[in-house]
Amino acid sequence: ASISRRKPRPCDIHLQIQQLFTGRTPMEDLKRILHSLPFFEGFSEEHFALLVGCARNERAAAGTFLFREGEEATKFFLLREGRVSVEIHSPGLGPLTVQTVSENEPLGWSWLFAPYTWHFDAGLTEDTRLVSFDGLCLRTKCENAHTFGYQLLKRFSSIMTQRIEALSFQLMDVYGDHA
Repeated sequence: ASISRRKPRPCDIHLQIQQLFTGRTPMEDLKRILHSLPFFEGFSEEHFALLVGCARNERAAAGTFLFREGEEATKFFLLREGRVSVEIHSPGLGPLTVQTVSENEPLGWSWLFAPYTWHFDAGLTEDTRLVSFDGLCLRTKCENAHTFGYQLLKRFSSIMTQRIEALSFQLMDVYGDHA
């Protein structure tokens, strides 16, 4: 019987070359990147292993959008470099920036809560390096590893609280005391 070998795909060859020159696989590089992000400080190695399986290192160009209001929310992002303008659309006024997200900050929690749709636009104001996380992958892992899910939810709850407080102050500045 003859043994057939599949022909290596270009991505397989790229991975082999990267491992040859760096001594690391892309997953090891991604794990190292995740360890460097303050959002995940205190995560266990087991939790990092769960995260890496849902993560992807990406780049995006200034002037593009990570997501638009009303679209399905399938991911969340952690910015490594760059800036993202979180905007709402106001009839007659156009887009209004309600927040700017920058280096080491997470972006997007709509992937976590049904109906999983974005409530804002997220436009890149400069070239950006980020890590994206597959929302369905993470929700599944949270369901199966409750401690992991709780740690992730605590972090997102803290971020949501900070951003709602910041938006409240912003609204007070806009509307002030008109009595």
